[in-house]
Amino acid sequence: METQRIVIKLGTSTLTQGKTELSVEHILEIVRVIARLHQQGHQVILVSSGAMAAGKASLGYPSLPKHLPAKQMLAAVGQSRLMELYSQLFGFYRIKVGQVLLTRDDLSQRRRYLNARNTLEALIQYQVVPVINENDTVSTEEIRLGDNDNLSALVANLVEADLLILLTDQDGLFTSDPRNDPQAQLVREVDSPEIPSTYWEAAGGSVSGLGTGGMVTKLHAANLARRSGCTVIITNGKNPEGIWEIVHGASVGTKFSPLCTKMESRKRYMLAEARNNDTSLEIDSGAVKALKSGGSLLPVGIKVVNGEFQRADIVHIVDKNQKKIALGMVNYSASDLARIMGLQSQEIEHALGYTYGMEVIHHNNLLFL
Repeated sequence: METQRIVIKLGTSTLTQGKTELSVEHILEIVRVIARLHQQGHQVILVSSGAMAAGKASLGYPSLPKHLPAKQMLAAVGQSRLMELYSQLFGFYRIKVGQVLLTRDDLSQRRRYLNARNTLEALIQYQVVPVINENDTVSTEEIRLGDNDNLSALVANLVEADLLILLTDQDGLFTSDPRNDPQAQLVREVDSPEIPSTYWEAAGGSVSGLGTGGMVTKLHAANLARRSGCTVIITNGKNPEGIWEIVHGASVGTKFSPLCTKMESRKRYMLAEARNNDTSLEIDSGAVKALKSGGSLLPVGIKVVNGEFQRADIVHIVDKNQKKIALGMVNYSASDLARIMGLQSQEIEHALGYTYGMEVIHHNNLLFL
C-alpha cells in the first residue's frame, strides 16, 4: 500500500486512561503501533495533550486557582516530563522525537506559518516523529488555539496530511450521548458537505476534568481538516491497535470523508492569494523547460523581479514574452531575489549571509496555469 502522512491527536483522556496521571503502559502500546507504521514508511506526526496532567502529577496535585498563569505553570513543569517520556518510549524502537510548540499566531501569520511548516517538513525528512502541543507557557487568551483538537486539524492542513486520527474516550460520533442513551448508534461515516445539525446536538462535552475538548471540538476539527483534503477518523484511544487497522483500511470509529483533494485545496489557496497581484518573476527558457519537466525554480533561471513581495507570498511566473505560465510560493523576498537572481544555488548563502534553501520556489509549491 502507499505510504501516508498521518496526524494522530492524543487527548488527555487517552494518555491517562481516565486516571489522574499519565498511563505509561498505555502510551507504550500507542508508541509500539506508531513504530510499526514508521517502519512501513508512513510519516506520523503526533499532536499530544498531557502536559498539564504531567505537571499536576509532578507537583503532587496541588490545589491551584483556575486562571491562566497557574495552567501555564503546570504546562511548563509537565511539558519536559511528557517529552522525556516520549523520547524514552520511542527510543526503545530507535526512533527520534522532536518537540514543536505552537500558538495561533504561528499558524495565522504567513511567515511564521511557513517557518512552522518548514520545521515539520525537515523533521519528517530526517525520520524524526514531531510531537506537537500548544505553547501553553506563553499563550495568552488572545493567541490561544483553545484545544488540541483544533490544533491537530490546523497541523493536518499545515503538512497536507492524508489522514487525521482523533483519539478520544468514545468509539466515535454517536446519534446521541451514549453515556445517557443506551439506544445511541455509532455513526460510521459522514460524507455530506455539511455535518447534520442532529450530530452537533448529540455531541457532548469533556467529562474527565483533565482535558479541554469534547466531541463538539472534534466535530469542528473534522470539519476543518476535511475541507483541506484530509480524511478524518474519530475513534476510541483505548485500543491502540485501532490506529494500525485504520491506516490499513479497516472501518473503525467515525469516518469524515474529505470534501476535496489536497491538490484542489492548494490550488484554491494559491489562486485566491494571486488575485489582484501584479508581482512576477521573469525566467529564461531553460528555467521554463525545467519547471515543465517537474523541477524547481532556482535563482540561476531568474532574469527580472517585478514588484514587492515577501517570503511565502504567491507570485506569477512569466516567460520572456510576459506570458503567465505558473504561480508559486517564494522562499525569498523581492529584495533578496534582486541580489541572488542569476546566481548558482550554492552561492545564495554567500550573497545573503543566510539561506532558506536551494530553491526560489520548490516544485511542490508551483501551480501551472
